[in-house]
Amino acid sequence: MNRFLSMLMMALFAMGALVPAARASPAVRVLETFPAGEAVTLAPNQNFYLRLHYETDRPTRIWARPYFEGGPVAAGSNPSPPYDGSGEALGWFFFMRPQVQVDEIRIEAGDGSTAGTHPVATYPVRITADAALKSAAPAPAWVSDLSRRAQAAQRAASENATRGATLAQETSWLAGFVLLACLVALFGLGAPAWALLRWHGGWRVAAAVPAALMLFVVLRIVAGVAHDPTSHNLWPFEILQGGALSGIVMIVLGVVRRLRGAART
Repeated sequence: MNRFLSMLMMALFAMGALVPAARASPAVRVLETFPAGEAVTLAPNQNFYLRLHYETDRPTRIWARPYFEGGPVAAGSNPSPPYDGSGEALGWFFFMRPQVQVDEIRIEAGDGSTAGTHPVATYPVRITADAALKSAAPAPAWVSDLSRRAQAAQRAASENATRGATLAQETSWLAGFVLLACLVALFGLGAPAWALLRWHGGWRVAAAVPAALMLFVVLRIVAGVAHDPTSHNLWPFEILQGGALSGIVMIVLGVVRRLRGAART
């Protein structure tokens, strides 16, 4: 009985190891804001900044969204690079029309999609916009520092995405070229083989020429790779050239043969 229970526990442990661990939601908290305080008045076109600390186990984007009485406020918010691990991030927003009020800020994190982005923190603060307020105090150093970091991370993410798209395009072109080489090779091999079986007399001898050409190309590649694996790194080009030449010869022979009436006899 004890042996059976031990085996059962080991089986359950193994099954649990196979199940992927659930990912925890990103944790984000507000360290400080600018302007600071529980009640803030913003000048026209002035941003409200939040210094955020995050912890996440997967690449996550973070935004700060203003709300009033449970509804979103018309405002422009920060773009976000992907954040991973732990560190500090900058959130900010600005009002898109005057005479706006805010009673809370929701910190949202995710991939930017509706289904993949959720509020992870709430920061209560009263913010109003005053068109009569002409100037604002200079921002603290952490605003410019985190802004530079975010811009650098955004550029790096954009460059990585561009490199990924370029690599995918190059891979697609390469796969298409190899497929084309294989199709040309099949035609270059298949057409002479078919002609050798169906044609007679001088036409069969003529078809043997491209057949011998393709056989030479293939055997040369096989023998070369067997001797030196790096000797034919561009073998698709060799196959493409040989197959194209063999195919062209077979097409010309087929046309001439039909024009001369040999195909009917």
